[in-house]
Amino acid sequence: MSETTTPRSDAPAAAPGPIADSSKPLASEPKGRTGAARILASRDAITIYALIAFLIYAAIAIPRFASPVTTGFLLLDVIPVLLIAMPMTLIIITGEIDLSVASTAGLTSALMGVLWAGGMDIWLVLAISLLAGVAAGMFNGFLIAVLGLPSLAVTIGTLALFRGLALVVIGDNAVANFPKDLTAFFTSKLGGTGIPTVMIGVVLVMLFFGILLHFTPFGRGLFAMGYSKEAATFVGINVARSKFWLYVGSGAVAALAGIYWTLRYTSARSDNASGLELAVIAAVLLGGVSIFGGKGSIPGVIAGVLLIGTLNYALRLGRVSDVVLITVTGLLLIFSVVAPSVGAAIREWRHTRRVRRNFSRTTT
Repeated sequence: MSETTTPRSDAPAAAPGPIADSSKPLASEPKGRTGAARILASRDAITIYALIAFLIYAAIAIPRFASPVTTGFLLLDVIPVLLIAMPMTLIIITGEIDLSVASTAGLTSALMGVLWAGGMDIWLVLAISLLAGVAAGMFNGFLIAVLGLPSLAVTIGTLALFRGLALVVIGDNAVANFPKDLTAFFTSKLGGTGIPTVMIGVVLVMLFFGILLHFTPFGRGLFAMGYSKEAATFVGINVARSKFWLYVGSGAVAALAGIYWTLRYTSARSDNASGLELAVIAAVLLGGVSIFGGKGSIPGVIAGVLLIGTLNYALRLGRVSDVVLITVTGLLLIFSVVAPSVGAAIREWRHTRRVRRNFSRTTT
């Protein structure tokens, strides 16, 4: 019987090619910014630089812009946006949104007019109007946080619902005979500075939300929710409860904006604050808050509100029509959403190029 043997080759095996060590960082990979450099180059810092630059330009190029009168009217115009932008910042950081804020303000205004015209004491009118805003926020919070419905769909619905309720409450009527001393207070100034007296209360609201977001465990939890709600739940954050209280706060602050709007213009109407949500969201996103959640700051949002308000006021001084102002706000909103995505795509493309180039060098 013949034995079958397998031939063996004494030739040495081919040496394997060099393998890139992926555990080591790329030598040419730029180091990320840290500390002060990172803060000074952030999106909210860039918004602050843009605000300062535009203020300097407007003071030089636009007649009557650099005056206490301009300061007063400019701040009176942006106060409703500043107020509503504070809770909106926290909501968008969690990856949600509230489009019903302007309708809540309008409903509050309509309720104020009806109650005051009915002979109720003005302070009781203000308290009930504020509670109405809280109730509107609780309704949104229940649908979104408890039932788990998408915030975009819910608040589009309540945008129409609350505006419709305002029309039901007051109809096409307008109430304008509010107490003179109260309406005068809402347009009064601090000495000769031109700064409205009510800015004291607005600053307190901004400080409250700034401290809440940046210096409390609750605020840090909001950033975690924006990155991943599942991960936030895993580390012990009550996502549903946090969302619920954010919408309650949004409704309460929207009611404050409605009260301010009514007393500043001495008119309670169902269409008060119409379209205000567009300016608020544009300012929040322009101030560095990511529409996808997880990023943002209160100082950046304040700068975004003031930048849009200053730009609109400067255009009004130039007798530009309201249609152009709305167009400018819309363009800023689109820019605020598109620019970060384009920047991220460019950074990803450059990073991929560096990885491929270094890998090809290590394998040759």
